[in-house]
Amino acid sequence: MNASSPKILTVDDSKTVRRILAGLFAPFGCSICEAANGEEGLAVAALEKPDLILLDYNMPVMDGLTMLQRLREDAALRHTPVILLTAEAGAKNIAAAARLGARDYITKPFQDEVLLAKVARIITLGPRSLARPANDQPEAADGPVSPP
Repeated sequence: MNASSPKILTVDDSKTVRRILAGLFAPFGCSICEAANGEEGLAVAALEKPDLILLDYNMPVMDGLTMLQRLREDAALRHTPVILLTAEAGAKNIAAAARLGARDYITKPFQDEVLLAKVARIITLGPRSLARPANDQPEAADGPVSPP
């Protein structure tokens, strides 16, 4: 994992949900990749090697559980942490995701703080650095300070 800029792949058929997630993680300096279904998600995961995948359950083309199963069959991606983020709250779905190695399961609608806390248990989230380079010092509001 790249500690300075964790990479998160969001896989959800809702562009709105993907936008919300991108906005939620932007202040933490995360690099966000997106996919609209499991098939796209697998392709993006193989290319980008994300540090974490936030995965919806119900999607067209390939659902989240099928994508999770395929991830676990791929030697290069099998250890990628996955959090299911879905409206599916049934015990059978949660158990199936756990059997396939999902690290967590969050139902929609989700609370930002809960999602951030669960993600922070898996990858390091920190605020973006606001430090200025040494040669870029701000000028004093009242002009230069004279020595005493």
